[in-house]
Amino acid sequence: MKKIFSILTFCLCTLLAGCGSDNSSSISTNDNNEYQKIQLVMSVNGTDTQIDSKVANKFADLVSEASNGNVTISVYPNDQLASGNATKGIEMLAVGAVDLAAYATSVMAVLDEQIGIATIPYTFSNYTEAKQVIDTSGGKYYEKLLADKGITYLGSFHNGFRQISNNKHEVRTPEDVQGLKIRVPGGEVYMDFFNTLGADPIAMSWSEVFTAIQQGTIDGQENGVSITKSAKMNEVQKYITIWNYSYENDLFVANSKIWNTLEPKTQQLLREKAKEACNWGRQQVENEEDGIIAEFEEDAIIVTKLTPEELNAFKNAVEPVREKFINKYGKENYNAFINK
Repeated sequence: MKKIFSILTFCLCTLLAGCGSDNSSSISTNDNNEYQKIQLVMSVNGTDTQIDSKVANKFADLVSEASNGNVTISVYPNDQLASGNATKGIEMLAVGAVDLAAYATSVMAVLDEQIGIATIPYTFSNYTEAKQVIDTSGGKYYEKLLADKGITYLGSFHNGFRQISNNKHEVRTPEDVQGLKIRVPGGEVYMDFFNTLGADPIAMSWSEVFTAIQQGTIDGQENGVSITKSAKMNEVQKYITIWNYSYENDLFVANSKIWNTLEPKTQQLLREKAKEACNWGRQQVENEEDGIIAEFEEDAIIVTKLTPEELNAFKNAVEPVREKFINKYGKENYNAFINK
């Protein structure tokens, strides 16, 4: 751990020295329109196979190529620089120990619970709607809220719509959820949603879920199909229902103090490539979901796709949860995430 932080501290100090003085050993400019030479550190919470790591690596490749190797991004998955602790990772971003990051809104809500406003159940019906809203009014909401925290918003990509899997029985009606012990990532929105349906939501570290399901400590979990697959939940679950109950997105961000030390040309490059990487990541998630669901079915998992009437039953059942959090976060704020 001391070695990792020594490397990080060295990189950060070199970066700040180059930006704030005449020292040009790490950051340099010249007169032939080349990009300044700079190395930035980016942290993500997911494993190498998860979408946040994929987007970060895609971004690093795009930036390196476009700058002829002058601007490089070192990506650290699994929150390696924070010993695997996402909350600590966000703290490191906020103080500038990390230059860039991508975190799910439910995780970034440690800075301000209103960052998780779009996770309110049934805010979006599909990915097209989510993109349209977040690329306009929703993105402006994130940008303003994060700016007040010293963080610069650069873009957003899908973490996925959250589905439910379990080992007890098929879930088609709100009554089918009653009594199920379901792992949730914590957070008031998720806990209230499942409590309202009569389930037994249990906040648990993601690293413990596979074993807990194997041992019967819990009945199931809720997550996007991509994460469900990458965590091999299909090996220990019998049923999965596609109900898109909550949309989760990752925010692509930078520490504002460090961002403001960069040359305008470098900022423009990073903005353009962050947007390109985010759109690439969105397409990856959308393209792979149908294939993953087909794999689940091949593995003899019972995949339930709700009819509009069945879905409405769930929406009606959790309307009090929606109203609670819309009022809590503010109707005007929530309007930023309504498809107009």
